[in-house]
Amino acid sequence: MLSPSAISCQHARVVQYFPWFAVRVKSNFEKSVATSFLKKGLDVFLPAYKSRSRWSDRYKTVERPLFPGYVFCRVDLNHRLSVMTTPGFLYIVGAGQTPTAVDEVEIAGLQAVVRSGLPSLPCRALVGQTVLLNSGPLSGLEGTLLRVGKENRVYVGVTLLQRGVSVEVDSEWILPIGPPQAADSNPEPLFSAVKSAAGQQQRSIVN
Repeated sequence: MLSPSAISCQHARVVQYFPWFAVRVKSNFEKSVATSFLKKGLDVFLPAYKSRSRWSDRYKTVERPLFPGYVFCRVDLNHRLSVMTTPGFLYIVGAGQTPTAVDEVEIAGLQAVVRSGLPSLPCRALVGQTVLLNSGPLSGLEGTLLRVGKENRVYVGVTLLQRGVSVEVDSEWILPIGPPQAADSNPEPLFSAVKSAAGQQQRSIVN
């Protein structure tokens, strides 16, 4: 089974930094599509999280995609046939027939979350207070703060998809940089539009 680290930052031998795109794939085809892209020498990012599921008489920890139904991939739109002919491929997300690139900084933020190893979950877009993490493994990352019970979670996402992830952080890492806003205190797991404040760190986050 592929792990998040195994498919979060792999690249072709000779990398040209084409834009990141969100590729819509068939349900449960995320890992097989990501693997096929890698074999074709494409630059792929498939963020995942671990979840406990009950199997008859026992529980098992399984990996699930943080963005169900999507694989992120750098694509040369002038040579997209290798992407489109991959089993499980549906379409490249965009406006009408025109693919729309995902913000490079948003991808960098998501990769930082994956690399941090901090507990993360899928979530829907929400409105809340903008904060900057000024310490810890995600230092420099900007996101939306939401408190769930006694937990402080920061939401990082992809504007194009209106989805993202929440990651549990230490309260001492949080620096408010925006006015408080009303937010859903119990978001349905599935994003918040945020940007990484660490523009100068982007090269190190996106290999």
